[in-house]
Amino acid sequence: MNTKLIEQFLDYYWLSSGASHNTLFAYRSDLKLFAKWLAGSLQNAGEKDISNYFKQRKFKPSTQARTLTCLRIFYQYLLAENLLKSNPTAKLLHPKQEQKLPIFLSISEVEKLLNAPNPTSIFGIRDRAMLELLYACGLRVSELIALEYQNINLADGYIRIHGKGNKERMLPLGEVALDYLQKYEQNSRAFLLKNGQNNSYFLSNRGSQMSRQNFFYIIKSYAAKVAINKPLSPHTLRHAFATHLVQKGADLRSVQLLLGHSDITTTQIYTHIQNTQLKSQHQKHHPRG
Repeated sequence: MNTKLIEQFLDYYWLSSGASHNTLFAYRSDLKLFAKWLAGSLQNAGEKDISNYFKQRKFKPSTQARTLTCLRIFYQYLLAENLLKSNPTAKLLHPKQEQKLPIFLSISEVEKLLNAPNPTSIFGIRDRAMLELLYACGLRVSELIALEYQNINLADGYIRIHGKGNKERMLPLGEVALDYLQKYEQNSRAFLLKNGQNNSYFLSNRGSQMSRQNFFYIIKSYAAKVAINKPLSPHTLRHAFATHLVQKGADLRSVQLLLGHSDITTTQIYTHIQNTQLKSQHQKHHPRG
């Protein structure tokens, strides 16, 4: 019964919100874990049951916050479907979370990373094009690898992105990124296709769509090559893109649109990074810092 109810909810949530597959996967896992702990029908859970669940499981604040959000939406759905008379999550509060600033690269570190691929090899040209596009447009790695050939307009210098919730945004390409994308199309993509057909824009050495894991490995290997010792991920260049725009005086609303954030409070973390840097410089260089 619980499994059927969970899948009905996820179908409804996907259709109504356009949630990503990652979100649906996480919510399915959260609900199944809670149902297993409850050892009964999810429809019979009360506020005390949910409170005890969080006390016993001792989740990290971020995991508890996501799980509570999931349960709250789930029970709102049951309420709307007249499967419940009251929402057991209505009075529960989200845990306070410590705001962690994302790790990002300085401009000089970004330049070192972008210059790391071999500019004369098939794979080096592809990797440089991917890194340049990631940094030029601040893409999520999922958006980068999901790019299809028709999403790229080199003639007019823009790309079309389908982001979270299938929201579309048009992003301008910088001259450098545009140059490397042209090189990729001229020198690498046809070779990687191996006389086959694939609508994915960035291809692996097998001629298939580049995977998240493969691209993560590519970034880590280039970072090691140029001695960047920070813990990196594909998201690091997205953080660098936003931070450098804010540092150069970009309007926060513009950065929000470029990143595809639905809420500007998500974008505001990049002003916190700038403020932290200013404080660090003040403490380091001011006589009374």
